Formats: sequence, structure tokens, C-alpha cells
Amino acid sequence: MHRTLPATLAATIAAVTLLSAAPKFTSVWKSPDAGQVTFAGKKVAALVIAQDDSLRVSGEEALVRELTARGLQSVATYRIAPKEELQSAERARVWFEKANVEGVVAMRPVSKDKRTTYNPGTWMNPYYSTFWGYYGYGWGSMYIPGSVDQDTIIVVETTIYSIPRNQLVWAAVSETKNPKTLQRFVEDLVKESVKELHKQGLARGVAR
Repeated sequence: MHRTLPATLAATIAAVTLLSAAPKFTSVWKSPDAGQVTFAGKKVAALVIAQDDSLRVSGEEALVRELTARGLQSVATYRIAPKEELQSAERARVWFEKANVEGVVAMRPVSKDKRTTYNPGTWMNPYYSTFWGYYGYGWGSMYIPGSVDQDTIIVVETTIYSIPRNQLVWAAVSETKNPKTLQRFVEDLVKESVKELHKQGLARGVAR
């Protein structure tokens, strides 16, 4: 079952109490021209596109910390532009240019999925080379009943844009299984995303 992610994402995540798993990238795309793009010594904006302000602010601050740790000069978008101004591409362009931003790392929650998995039961039945040996233990064979697992999957789209080129440089879709809290979800997702960007050579700043 697939549902559009509601604005109350924070409440949804906080309500999940099942075992959580680290974010997993299900698809990754890189522009053929990505090798010509570098953000070293340039300002990069961290942008989280979400109606929930707590998710947006915490996500952008987490992105800034991780990008800064990689040697990039980064800034949270909520610090350079009012939220209402970001609803228009033309108005947002003015704010980004005013802040001398040359790159944007954007994250956008896409959906929340509920996935049900049935784990079939199994028989614990020993095998013997003789019939009577089997017969004696056959009645005592054990059946382990099946179980049903229901997981909450949060799908997030992460992209990198070059502002001077007005070009998409990199894009990926990730899934996070059963996030326990909003803070943990954001931190894990940001760390894995920036780690992936670093592997692709897109989150490497000046040497430290």
C-alpha cells in the first residue's frame, strides 16, 4: 500500500516503535558532466523541502554539520530565505544569488509506505535412516508458526544542483525502515546521504 507522506511526518515517525534500520539507497543517478562540477571553496545550501518546520530545520542543520565536516562551506536554507519565498522558483533564485550560493543539496520526503511481510511457518522434523527411528521421533516433530511483520518505510529523494549551471548533478532515492524518532531518522539519513555523495566525489571540500 502506498500513501502520500502527510505534513505531520514528525508525529508519524515518532509513533513507530519497531526495530529500525539504516537508510538504504534504492536508486542513484549521476550526471555525465558531474566530473566538471566542484563545490570546493564555494558555498553550498542545505535544503529540506517539507511543510513540517521541525523536520525542515533539523534536517538542514544536520546537512550543514555533515557537509562542513567534509570541508565544504555550507549554510541552511532557512537561514538565508523566508519559507514563503521558497515557494516560488524566481523568488528563491534571488535569495540564493544574494547569499552567493553555488550548489544546493536538497532532500525531499516523498512517501510513507506500509509493507506487510508474511513469514511462513516451518517444521522442525529430524530425518533418520531407519523407519522405526523416524517413526519414534516423527510424532514429536515441532511446528514453528508463521508470523506477520508490518514495516513503515520512509522514502526520501536527495538531489544536488549546480546553481551557475542550473543543472541537476546527482539524484538518489533512499528508503528508511521503521525509523524510531524524527531526530534519529534525520541524522541517519543525512550521514548516509553525505557519505554516498563523498564516494561519488561530490562532497569533497578543501583539505583539512
